Amino acid sequence: MIEPYNCIIVANGSFPSSPLPLQMLGKASVIIACDGAVETLHRQGFIPHAVVGDMDSLSPEMRELYADRIYPSEDQETNDLTKAVHHACAIGEKEVLIVGATGIREDHTLGNISLLADYAPLFNRVEILTDYGLFTPLRQTTTLKSVPGQQISLFALYPEGKITTENLRWPITNRILTSWWQGTLNEALGDSFTIYMEGNGCVIVFLRF
Repeated sequence: MIEPYNCIIVANGSFPSSPLPLQMLGKASVIIACDGAVETLHRQGFIPHAVVGDMDSLSPEMRELYADRIYPSEDQETNDLTKAVHHACAIGEKEVLIVGATGIREDHTLGNISLLADYAPLFNRVEILTDYGLFTPLRQTTTLKSVPGQQISLFALYPEGKITTENLRWPITNRILTSWWQGTLNEALGDSFTIYMEGNGCVIVFLRF
């Protein structure tokens, strides 16, 4: 369902507990941790290759242990996840998977998911994987793999451009989605579905596993 990623960013939300994100972490060559996620990551047996953030959540023990791979940033205009994303971009990563971006605080969850719209132009592929599914940002017409009956939700971050869907149970035809709920709770009819996009909008697709 999801191709492996070379680079994974671990945010300071709920640490993954389901098999798929843990398997993806185990296969990653580069793990970038937001400073608040380092202790949990360490306890779970994963070693970060870089620790990024303002370091306000990093304990003295972790600061000493990973002193050779800390990249502090005091930029208060971005959150730690964005700092980690910019670090991944700076070291040349073209595909980035984010885990730990949801849970614990709903405001952080909503903010982190919406940030996918900003991250999408920076990479060939960037997604958020949770214990329940996958968030994928789309800025152009795209066909995505699915399984029959898979639950699909679309979130238009701002009402710009018309959307048409193909191979979903409840079709959307040349419609501008003006509220987040309007594209939710759909269902795949086959092994793929297509989102046709007009204009400069951004749609975030959630595929429930």
